[in-house]
Amino acid sequence: MEPRTHYLNADYGIRSWLLTVDHKRIALLYLASITLMFFLGGVFALLIRLELLTPAGDLVTADTYNKLFTMHGIVMIFFFLVPSIPAVLGNFLIPIMIGARDLAFPRLNLLSWYIYVVGALFTLFAMVTGGVDTGWTFYTPFSTTASNTNVIPTALGVFITGFSSILTGLNFIVTIHRMRAPGLTWFRLPLFIWAHYATSIIMILGTPVIAITVLLVGIERAFHLGIFDPALGGDPILFQHLFWFYSHPAVYIMILPGMGVISELIACFSRKRVFGYGFVAISSLAIALLGFLVWAHHMFVTGMSVYAALIFSFLSFAVAIPSAVKVFNWTATLYKGSVSFEAPMLYALGFIGLFTIGGLTGLFLASIGVDVHVTDTYFVVAHFHYIMVGGAIMAYLGGLHFWWPKISGRLYPETLAKIAAVILFIGFNLTFFPQFVLGYLGMPRRYYAYPAEFQVLNVMSTAGASILGIGYLLPMLYFLWSLRYGAIATANPWQAVGLEWQTPSPPPTENFATTPVVTHEAYDYESFAFEAAQEVPVV
Repeated sequence: MEPRTHYLNADYGIRSWLLTVDHKRIALLYLASITLMFFLGGVFALLIRLELLTPAGDLVTADTYNKLFTMHGIVMIFFFLVPSIPAVLGNFLIPIMIGARDLAFPRLNLLSWYIYVVGALFTLFAMVTGGVDTGWTFYTPFSTTASNTNVIPTALGVFITGFSSILTGLNFIVTIHRMRAPGLTWFRLPLFIWAHYATSIIMILGTPVIAITVLLVGIERAFHLGIFDPALGGDPILFQHLFWFYSHPAVYIMILPGMGVISELIACFSRKRVFGYGFVAISSLAIALLGFLVWAHHMFVTGMSVYAALIFSFLSFAVAIPSAVKVFNWTATLYKGSVSFEAPMLYALGFIGLFTIGGLTGLFLASIGVDVHVTDTYFVVAHFHYIMVGGAIMAYLGGLHFWWPKISGRLYPETLAKIAAVILFIGFNLTFFPQFVLGYLGMPRRYYAYPAEFQVLNVMSTAGASILGIGYLLPMLYFLWSLRYGAIATANPWQAVGLEWQTPSPPPTENFATTPVVTHEAYDYESFAFEAAQEVPVV
């Protein structure tokens, strides 16, 4: 049989990759870049945990520690968590899932990746030439007046990368509106598409605010204009309002695409329609909308009127409702489903558990009285890691495992993948659950030394981080192994529904030989007839 031409072997050479406008190849460019940044952020995290293994600050100096947690936060948030699922899985899957040949603006898509790389290079330059110590929040007036580290190059890197996010969101929205296959109505769309549509709205509306805010920090620092510096007539509280107006919705940029992934995994490995499809779809838009109205709960101790605090507290509770709708509906989907426990499903179940803990502890922080007690303690660190790391990365890895046969045309070792998922779940909980207790007991975040009574919990946390590191490293290794030695994947190894499974693995450059016509709703597992014999053989 003649070797089949697909997007990976359609053209060869570095030039063909660096100048490609194929959304699938651009997704792989993002995958390589983002994985490098994830590895870098992970090294910073392990150094932080090693420093906190003992009460005394005996591994690095206080200044170095400040730079470590700052660079860990900036790399992980702006260069991994925010772009990971949209830029990698979204780029690869959105056109295929809606039956299109590519995104609406292919060249703009390639430009987005180059902008991401330029932003990352600015930030890496800041790191290797001394680092930055402001924390990822860039709080003024410290960042504009007191810090003597590389604030401007770092802020510039974040500013530039913001354009990548905006252009990606714009591209997704236009593509979903204009390029759906015949018959693919809004309420036949996969929930993965709904989640990315909602995420794109936040990207377009929220990202310009953070971009302008960090630009103002740079201008303030360079020219002393008195925007945020109270000594010059500025207002540092204004900075916090602007910063959190984006940075709280940014949490949903990280988690909403993950929720879309989980909906796909739960439906496939339960062999059922997603319970309450319409509610789950609309809840994505509700989260995107409400996410813009809760920023000030990060500022309960900064100073605001009691009435304003009450309103933001109420709104913060309200955003939990659409999030809970998703969790309840996934659970209802599992009920009486034909559940199987392949590696992607283990990641999905891990996501539900960790996200639920993260979400419920978020209600503690929405309560003004409790928030005052635990603000700037390790309770907050544990909470947002349960959401943004436990939730978003579990979903990202679950999605990578699920669609890896489609992306690479190869199968990964399933048993090893299940072991990695279990290691990751255990390591994560051992790392971050003790931090809830540390925070409740009063250990502040960002300190490089601490009283001896906190050491046992910190040792547990550091041990967990080591296990977690192994859990993250394993998939990188066996994915690379599978590229050469993995078994050849069929077009639909999971017997899943969805347009992406109707094209060969890996897909041809044009995605489909002919434009598909959609005649059924999403996740129609009950009536969908699977005929493995009809799968397209792959050479």
